[in-house]
Amino acid sequence: MTQWAHQRYLAHQVLTASPERLVTMLYDGIVADLGRASSAIAAGDGYACNEALVRAQSIVLELQRSLRTDVWDGADQLLALYHFLYSRLVVANVKKDAAVVAECLALVQPLQQAWHRAYVAVGESRQAAAAS
Repeated sequence: MTQWAHQRYLAHQVLTASPERLVTMLYDGIVADLGRASSAIAAGDGYACNEALVRAQSIVLELQRSLRTDVWDGADQLLALYHFLYSRLVVANVKKDAAVVAECLALVQPLQQAWHRAYVAVGESRQAAAAS
């Protein structure tokens, strides 16, 4: 698949995804970017590390912007976690510190798994409602 075709495919996935699917895609993106950053640090590739961590920072900012603190009681705590995560990503990028990247991954992976479970539960709920 050409780069152009791949970009079109990804754009289509985003445009047609449900809100809950978009959140899982964002978390998958952070995890992938943190993996790329870790590999880049190990390889001594500061440019690739920077690219990956800047993408991860952008995703965290999007998660912050999309969080509805007026809808969910725990949203303020999640927002605080996003602020903390963003600051740690900046530190990881400035220092090219694999330990800080690992720390960020340890914060993100449980959230990624929780959002994936929620996505499945929403899908099952919709299927049950459609069947009745």
